[in-house]
Amino acid sequence: MYNNGLPVMKWITFALEALMAIPLIGGTFVISYGYGPLFVAFILHLITLVLAIRARRSPFGNAIGIVTSAIAWIPIVGWIMHTITAIVLLIEALAVSMRSSSVHQPPYDSSNRRY
Repeated sequence: MYNNGLPVMKWITFALEALMAIPLIGGTFVISYGYGPLFVAFILHLITLVLAIRARRSPFGNAIGIVTSAIAWIPIVGWIMHTITAIVLLIEALAVSMRSSSVHQPPYDSSNRRY
């Protein structure tokens, strides 16, 4: 089954969450842009959630990301949530990427060898 950009979106949302999980740097990034990155992250998580559901893959990381985007304005809570979300998205991105790379390759057939 084709994933319709799901692996790329999982990696993008992971990278954004990982950036915002870096102490001081992530907080400075979010505050300096007037909390706009939280809104962008919310939209990206929502899009990826829909893609994951359509591809019948785990939407869990992006569901957590939506919650994280909504409550991340709370300083310590936001950092903890961004860290948790980044870890879950990393695991899901690796799983989706490994599956999508194996889906596009035909299975090995020993009767089809050429000498």
